[in-house]
Amino acid sequence: MTPSCNHKSGFVNIVGNPNVGKSTLMNALVGERLSIITSKAQTTRHRILGIVNGEDFQMVYSDTPGVLSPNYRLQEQMLEFSRSALVDADVLLYVTEVQDNPERNADFLQKVKHMAASGTRVFLIINKIDLTTQDTLERLVEFWHAQLPEARIFPISAQERFGVSQLFDAIREALPDGPPFFPKDQLTDKPARFFVNEIIREKILLQYDKEIPYSVEVEVESFKEVPIAQRSYSPQDDHATMLHIVAVIYCERESQKGIIIGRAGSALKRVGSLARKDIEEFFQKPVFLQLFVKVDRDWRSSSSRLRHYGYDLS
Repeated sequence: MTPSCNHKSGFVNIVGNPNVGKSTLMNALVGERLSIITSKAQTTRHRILGIVNGEDFQMVYSDTPGVLSPNYRLQEQMLEFSRSALVDADVLLYVTEVQDNPERNADFLQKVKHMAASGTRVFLIINKIDLTTQDTLERLVEFWHAQLPEARIFPISAQERFGVSQLFDAIREALPDGPPFFPKDQLTDKPARFFVNEIIREKILLQYDKEIPYSVEVEVESFKEVPIAQRSYSPQDDHATMLHIVAVIYCERESQKGIIIGRAGSALKRVGSLARKDIEEFFQKPVFLQLFVKVDRDWRSSSSRLRHYGYDLS
């Protein structure tokens, strides 16, 4: 396919401060649950692509970690993912929300302003408008218009799907002419194991407090599709195969390991049960999930361990 065939394609990169709803917006635009969504900041650690295909277009969405001041090597890499999204964007979605502090990470916003002034299509997304009043929203629109006069402003609620379809149409219209970058049946650039990791990590974020969720990494050691030996696995099950998955939860301290496992293994069982249900929904197959917990001291500050866990530090 060539650009002369009236086909549009481009990279649509989503950036912004932590906890403004970038992952919720990505999932709403893609129509699939690809990114972790929790009320906690720093949930997204990788740059995740979600690909939307139409007969005459391909949108390659990129969800990125929230912009932050890094305290250790992992956060430095997360910030680099966000910065890299400014380089290759055909359309940049800068996401804020009604209670966001525009002075937070002002240096990054300056880079966005430079992109807009240089001709990159920048859409300023004011998210969570269901949590504010019309007067406040109008003041925010005026403020952001003054900050980014070249940007188009879209007030939305990604959670409630309000304004998302209008934003989608505007993005499609803004895409440059060109052939698709990926096969038309491809949904993402990440392998199946990645989404198992993310689902398990999401449950840890939701089930544990304080530093535990941020000290944890998940690694799938085994991911196999096996025959279902007994058809009684589920009364309604008509699948011939199931997924057998073994995953390890790594933490930084022995004390954290005890908390993750819980009394008589109760906390780990709860995480496993919740994760298994979501993995089954994601892959549309029965799942047998085994979880183990191991200590990997100070992995967040180790370049070699970060590379082992799939973080590209080049």
